[in-house]
Amino acid sequence: MVSKTDDIQASVPNCNVNTVDLAEGETPDHQETKAPNKDPCVCGHSASTVVMNGGGAHYHSEEESKQDGGGDTDGVEDSNEQEVIVIQDTGFTVKIQAPGTEPFDLQVSPQEMVQEIHQVLMDREDTCHRTCFSLQLDGNVLDNFAELKSIEGLQEGSLLKVVEEPYTVREARIHVRHIRDLLKSLDPSDAYNGVDCNSLSFLSVFTDGDLGDSGKRKKKGSDLEQIDCTPPEHILPGSKERPLVPLQPQNKDWKPMQCLKVLTMSGWNPPPGNRKMHGDLMYLYMVTVEERHISITASTRGFYLNQSTTYTFNPKPANPSFLSHSLVELLSQISPAFKKNFTVLQKTRVQRHPFERIATPFQVYSWTAPQVDHTMDCVRAEDAYTSRLGYEEHIPGQTRDWNEELQTTRELARKNLPERLLRERAIFKVHSDFAAAATRGSMAVIDGNVMAINPGEETRMQMFIWNNIFFSLGFDVRDHYRELGGDAAAHAAPTNDLNGVRAYGAVDVEGLYTLGTVVVDYRGYRVTAQSIIPGILEREQEQSVIYGSIDFGKTVVSHGKYLELLERTSRPLKVQRHNVLNEKDESVELCSSVECKGIIGNDGRHYILDLLRTFPPDLNFLPVEGEELSPESVRQGFPRQHRHRLACLRQELIEAFVEHRYLLFMKMAALQLMQQKANKDSKMATLTENNSPEAAVPALLSTENPDASAKSSETSTETLTDGKSDAVQIETTSTTDAPQPAATEATTTEAAPKAEQTTETDIPSAAATTMTASQATPTEDNVVPTVTTNGPLVPVATVIQNGECESPLEGKAEDSIPGLAQAKELAESLAAEDGSGIDPKSREVVLNACKAVGSISNTSFDIRFNPDIFSPGVRFPEDSVDDIQKQKQLLKDAAAFLVSCQIPSLVKDCLDHSALPMDGATLTEALHQRGINVRYLGNVLEFVDKTPAKAQLEHFYRIGISELITRCAKHIFKTYLQGVELSALSAAVSHFLNCFLSSFPDAVAHLPPDELVSRRKNRKRRNRVPGGGDNTAWASLTPSELWKNIVSEAQSYYNFTLHSENADQVVEKYGLQKITLLREISIKAGIQILIKEYNFDSRHKPAFTEEDILNIFPVVKHVNPKASDAFHFFQSGQAKVQQGYLKEGCELINEALNLFNNVYGAMHVEICACLRLLARLNYIMGDHHEALSNQQKAVLMSERVLGVEHPNTIQEYMHLALYCFANGQLSTALKLLYRARYLMLMVCGEDHPEMALLDSNIGLVLHGVMEYDLSLRFLENALAINSKYHGPRSLKVALSHHLVARVYESKAEFRSALQHEKEGYTIYKNQVGEAHEKTKESSEYLKYLTQQAVALQRTMNEIYKNGSNASIMPLKFTAPSMASVLEQLNIINGIIFIPLSQKDLENLKAEVQRRQQLQESGKSMEELTVDGPLELEDKIPMDVNVD
Repeated sequence: MVSKTDDIQASVPNCNVNTVDLAEGETPDHQETKAPNKDPCVCGHSASTVVMNGGGAHYHSEEESKQDGGGDTDGVEDSNEQEVIVIQDTGFTVKIQAPGTEPFDLQVSPQEMVQEIHQVLMDREDTCHRTCFSLQLDGNVLDNFAELKSIEGLQEGSLLKVVEEPYTVREARIHVRHIRDLLKSLDPSDAYNGVDCNSLSFLSVFTDGDLGDSGKRKKKGSDLEQIDCTPPEHILPGSKERPLVPLQPQNKDWKPMQCLKVLTMSGWNPPPGNRKMHGDLMYLYMVTVEERHISITASTRGFYLNQSTTYTFNPKPANPSFLSHSLVELLSQISPAFKKNFTVLQKTRVQRHPFERIATPFQVYSWTAPQVDHTMDCVRAEDAYTSRLGYEEHIPGQTRDWNEELQTTRELARKNLPERLLRERAIFKVHSDFAAAATRGSMAVIDGNVMAINPGEETRMQMFIWNNIFFSLGFDVRDHYRELGGDAAAHAAPTNDLNGVRAYGAVDVEGLYTLGTVVVDYRGYRVTAQSIIPGILEREQEQSVIYGSIDFGKTVVSHGKYLELLERTSRPLKVQRHNVLNEKDESVELCSSVECKGIIGNDGRHYILDLLRTFPPDLNFLPVEGEELSPESVRQGFPRQHRHRLACLRQELIEAFVEHRYLLFMKMAALQLMQQKANKDSKMATLTENNSPEAAVPALLSTENPDASAKSSETSTETLTDGKSDAVQIETTSTTDAPQPAATEATTTEAAPKAEQTTETDIPSAAATTMTASQATPTEDNVVPTVTTNGPLVPVATVIQNGECESPLEGKAEDSIPGLAQAKELAESLAAEDGSGIDPKSREVVLNACKAVGSISNTSFDIRFNPDIFSPGVRFPEDSVDDIQKQKQLLKDAAAFLVSCQIPSLVKDCLDHSALPMDGATLTEALHQRGINVRYLGNVLEFVDKTPAKAQLEHFYRIGISELITRCAKHIFKTYLQGVELSALSAAVSHFLNCFLSSFPDAVAHLPPDELVSRRKNRKRRNRVPGGGDNTAWASLTPSELWKNIVSEAQSYYNFTLHSENADQVVEKYGLQKITLLREISIKAGIQILIKEYNFDSRHKPAFTEEDILNIFPVVKHVNPKASDAFHFFQSGQAKVQQGYLKEGCELINEALNLFNNVYGAMHVEICACLRLLARLNYIMGDHHEALSNQQKAVLMSERVLGVEHPNTIQEYMHLALYCFANGQLSTALKLLYRARYLMLMVCGEDHPEMALLDSNIGLVLHGVMEYDLSLRFLENALAINSKYHGPRSLKVALSHHLVARVYESKAEFRSALQHEKEGYTIYKNQVGEAHEKTKESSEYLKYLTQQAVALQRTMNEIYKNGSNASIMPLKFTAPSMASVLEQLNIINGIIFIPLSQKDLENLKAEVQRRQQLQESGKSMEELTVDGPLELEDKIPMDVNVD
């Protein structure tokens, strides 16, 4: 999620995080000179320290087993110091001598393979043209796949010689391919065409090359005036223009010098036998820039010119022949232009940031592209027609056995860290290769280039095998899904199955195997690509299935080994072991849904497939006769008929639900224990105070109001650790219908320093931003502040069921709910032993609590679901009636929990801006994190519509509507495309887009004029494309018909009523932008359009022509394997930072970065999150330069991996601009901010809370360079947006007023300045009181402004009175200092340095020690049993490291 508090809201409960960074007595004005502790993170940190401060390192992620699933708890705990050192092994330097170059030094590490030195040499400017060589040490050839540490005699300073080796056909091909890659290295066409994992990046256009020292440094101070600050017109606030062209600015490097006109294979290949015996390997044909046509022989000894021409074959060497071992050397001798341009090209290539050219792990497609010239390219041509995927250099034999590779990597050892890293790296690599192969195969299948294995059947029923991958289409072939919803079910099943594969893969149980699975949507068809179980094609399915059912439960079989393996997944996946009846009415035991099939392959491995019902059904979308849903669901109009009966709950929902139930369980036990105790004293008093358990039970069961008191115990201190699910979910306090009335905004009870931060995030109390480790995952944008209340919502910790208020600051669980501690101990001891030592009364307490929350065990908390409940055709034995009843109730509760807790919690998070979706993708992610399926989108929008604070959710509502419309359009587009034949594709797509977006009322499809007139018209063309048929029905679609369909789709699928008959009405009514709708539909449907300005609003001609549609890309879903160890390091680093241990945090995160790189290679979303956090830490710790370098990498990576206009990329640009400003690169900072603003306008328009932050940044920088009028435009816009989304009384708004006042002061317009500062002062006074530092500052500033205003007035009067000879007092007009601008920038971006006095430091130390003692004493309670129930752990966030 793009949460705005992404990384560190430098604030922990007692908020003085960065104390350490400031010398004590400093005035806030000159914070540039901060910090005694300037040590930036040392990257060569001694490994042992990492593990040392990680002694407790496993810290918050409680039971790793919950995270990596399985019982594999040995996690990182037992990875002792040695282990980490293995990775950190110190590098050494070797000398390398290549023919024709000076020897040079190369830093290598003992873990590297010789292979990696090869790669380095092929990338270096002076040796890049060599591919066929060996490395020799003292005359011995080194083995390519040996690790350097295993080579005898290789040490510091050894000399490695590069020795040219004879070519083979394979080596010659590799060489030609490599040369072609070098020639194309600056050419962006591969990125536009979405091939070879290339993708776009535009950062360097805005930074003029690298940002490091080589970047052109702007001098501070005197040169300010020369900076051109005027943004393009369309970026200014209030501009209605949304141009498309600036999305992909022209990079000057991209028009590279031409080195060769043509390089291609010659038609004389392959060499005839007699030439083969002379060593000829192949022939090449080239045309140089000087128009010289040449023919070249590749022989075993190298390359030379021969005498062949286009029509005569003469293999004899030409005269002079120039035999060269490298093609580049040969061409440099023949063509002077080649020599000159190739050198320049390589220089430019090496200067580019490596992140601009490294391949990404998965292909990223761009939805816009310019018209790229199509060039002749032998390698591309060859690749297109060979079935080899890419270039399998390391694999003998042609096709890869994907299944064997996928399963073997899973079987690798994982006992210690190096082993796990090796294993995860292998898994990740094979997965990304498989995803690429599967994507390519799916496209070939739909394009009709693959022969079916059952060619006799109709096209929809065909299945295909290509490159050892099995492909099937998403249609209901043999009425398999008839009872479940036919084609709709067949379309949903593959994604459900993929989710199942993902879940079982994450649990990672040894001995249980799943298939490699990729789901590809392309040209309206859904293709499932799977690896092939050995032997399955030779057998009938009936014989091979030994577990599960092939006919949805009519016949069912089971198998002991499968039960044993699946039992190990049942706890992490919450699947209940249960019995079903088979066709003979015998009871069969299963530990999964009936459709899940077990097959033992010929390789003896136990495979499970068809995991489409891994998670339990979603009863809100599954009407069952005679079953009543709970009142919350019914009130919202559920159950509703869905397209198919495969609607499942998401794994995130299950986790959140179980976590929620665990809280209830603990609370009930606590209440009962309290009662037993109270019975001795005065029975009645306690009952009234604590709500008697009798009263509590029904309340708890109804999940109606997730119990606030349990909440209050949690807020600041407890981490709920049940593995992956976000602890954020627990923070719901709203009841079903409407959010509760607001408590006053910031009830800060603590002393002054606290409020520094209150300004920043409007936090009701310091406890608010405590973040628990399980909340932050690198994929989301982490740190989630738990509470901020401008909207009418209650601070989480302050409401207790019976209404008394409690300060969240006493968040020790024991204080808030009496008896919780005893309950916890009791639950643990019960889980730990058989329970014999515990008195019956206590046991009864747990039994009652278990019953109340629906636990399947009576002695401990354990909730699991039976996925077969309500499956048509599944029957259960008589004796399990009670159990089934319990399970049905549990499912109804979970469905109710989704509508009554999760949806309100999402809306609340959006209200307090801890969730800030910007586009469809980030909205979907926000829904999914809370376990809400997108089919609930209509309900979410309705809920927002009824919220009293609807105005503050306008951005969310707008994004939701646009997502809903584009998804409906995508559903229609899918079936529309299936009826289009290939030759009419671009015409059909442009026609659809015209009907969808253009204001032109009668969009008429241009049937493509048959470019080729065939002689005999009467011959019927036969079409073998799936669902083909010579079909022009698509051409009859009209805009009004399309919008009618969209409206009815919205009604039937999302149960949402859209009021509109065409695009213009929708845009008008909901405040959408057509360009945003175009972006969303293009990304969802895989359309690539020409980048140019489209006139959507013309009523005279359609916006799109067929020439504007450049390509159709696949939309690919696959599993993302995770780097678990790296992830744990990352989390613990975050936790350290949260506690104020910046330096330790920094080291842990550096360590995580190393591990991520080890597993994922250089490019990955998670590495991006890591770099961003590192940059932020570098910045806080005063190392601005390092911050800049890390953030630059983060921006490049985000552009490459997520897309150039992804919301995360926009965020990264903003951070980079801040660090540029701090480094004195003002014009770069402005360019970056303007770029971010342009992207944001394009993605979500101007009216978005995040835009206020962006505009404040731009306004401040412009103020710093004295562009006052421009600055005001941006700051006043920010003020307006802040007032709208945070409410006029918010502290953010006060800050905005102050910033505007400062600019007016600089312009000497004191009246306006006074007006704004007064507004700000009033807000501070009302919100934080007169005594507060902020209020005092504001009042001082008001006095100062008043004096200035009076002085100015006097001067003016003087002039009026005495005319020109008046004696004028010089007025102080202050141009802001850079330091003060930077200070304000830090504040608005959530980075606050708090000067502390000596006394504060003393108090802090004492507090820290007190907490440490508390933690020590808490230790004994924390040693948990591995499979004990989900535990609550007392973690007190530490404040600051003050030693």
